[in-house]
Amino acid sequence: MADNHGSNVHEFNNNKWKMPLFVFFKDARKVLKLDSVGRELLGIAFPAALAVAADPIVSLIDTAFIGHLGAVELAAAGISITLFNQASRITIFPLVSITTSFVAEEDTLQKITDIEKGLPNKLENNDESHLRNSAFENTEMNGSFPKASVRDNVEKNSDKNINTNTSKPSSSLAANSSKNKSKMTKKKQIASASTALIFGTILGLLQASILAFAAKPLLLAMGAKQGSAMLILAEKYLKLRALGAPAVLLALAMQAVFRGFKDTKTPLYVIVLGYALNVGLDPILIFYCKLGLKGAAIAHVISQFLMALALLLILIKRVDLLPPSIKDLQIFRFLKNGGLLLARVIAVTFCVTFAASLAARLGPITMAAFQTCQQVWMTSSLLSDGLAVAIQAILASSFAEKDYEKAKAAALRVLQMSFVMGVGLSAVVGIGLYFGAGVFSKTVSVLQLIRIGLPFVAATQPINALAFVFDGVNYGASDFTYAATSLVLVSVVSVGIEFLMYKMKGFVGIWIALTIYMALRMLAGFWRMGTGTGPWHFLKE
Repeated sequence: MADNHGSNVHEFNNNKWKMPLFVFFKDARKVLKLDSVGRELLGIAFPAALAVAADPIVSLIDTAFIGHLGAVELAAAGISITLFNQASRITIFPLVSITTSFVAEEDTLQKITDIEKGLPNKLENNDESHLRNSAFENTEMNGSFPKASVRDNVEKNSDKNINTNTSKPSSSLAANSSKNKSKMTKKKQIASASTALIFGTILGLLQASILAFAAKPLLLAMGAKQGSAMLILAEKYLKLRALGAPAVLLALAMQAVFRGFKDTKTPLYVIVLGYALNVGLDPILIFYCKLGLKGAAIAHVISQFLMALALLLILIKRVDLLPPSIKDLQIFRFLKNGGLLLARVIAVTFCVTFAASLAARLGPITMAAFQTCQQVWMTSSLLSDGLAVAIQAILASSFAEKDYEKAKAAALRVLQMSFVMGVGLSAVVGIGLYFGAGVFSKTVSVLQLIRIGLPFVAATQPINALAFVFDGVNYGASDFTYAATSLVLVSVVSVGIEFLMYKMKGFVGIWIALTIYMALRMLAGFWRMGTGTGPWHFLKE
């Protein structure tokens, strides 16, 4: 007994100080292998990446159209778009992040309950097959719930259906088939989905009101000069864009619900159609109708409302958005975790917005170049967000099932994939921006500054990719406290570095500081998993 006790203490101490830092290199040669993990990741990630990148891509197209109006118009649109996007991140990003995790978790637990009760017909075929595999195979290693009882329930239910059906006449078979079809198409009761839509609507109206009534002071705080042509144009543009805020935030909340169901294709179809309309309206309203900057804003607002309406109509067919009672809504759970992520998003937003305001203080030429570089930087980096969405949904389901082996395998694979993607993006962005900068502006001084910022935009792609995917890993593991705390600290340090580098190096200094900022974000993610702390404690075992 004494020897066993001493052995247990020794093992505990070893685990306590064990640092699984090299876990990130495990099975690295499988990074591009299309096994079950790879297929599931790419099946969710590819449509999600296209959907996430759609808005900045359209902003790039808007930027290209607006750039032909002049440098002042481009700078005005740049500062307004930056402000609008950062305001949207503050208001909706916490909601989107927790909604994806909560919906995935709630949906998975409901399906597991249905299997345990012998009600597999309530599941879609793909979900049923996946959960049977996870319930029957993964629990042998993890013991997350009684495998035998689940297997018996499903097999008994299947045998019962087979035996009963073979003994019934054809009319009974038809009736039974109709009943099963009814069960399969039954709407889901997902309380977190209903809660997300309520918050999305409220936040959208709040953002629209603030941006519309406080446009001028907000733009002045961003660095626009009182009485300047840039401020006058930016104020008009921002007020028009603000009208679309309720649609933007509601659409993003619904996208998060679909992601929780691991369905990233439906939002993609809607987004592509909506933004195709936006791009089609741009030249008509900007040039043909001679609305200029106003035309770009109007095109964006129209497309956003149509996208929100389409997503709502589709979601209503799949989810019962009216819960049995108000008590079923997860208001306090959303507020608690949303509050944590709100602190995180405010810190991150302030860091990025502060960089844009420093560029604006250097004049419209510098701001125009910074806007172009930042749009390319964020558009290419956000392609990695597709992987972040995929890993968040997969991890939320895996942790709900207590399938730690799958959680580890999926997390490592997605991080390795994101690094490879980042290296590829470096080459594409570097070459593309070098030869394609003229698409965004014809002003020689703007093009010169864009080429100065190009090395930073291209070289940071692997760093950015890992940083974004680590966010998805943290959210999927419901590690919201660490995600918030670490990024607040990183942002505080980065803001100080931005100011110092701006004073020392101007435009170049801002990009040096942004590179350091993204590197610190990435290292924060490495530290959590690499030390096996928080939800990753099982990596030490």
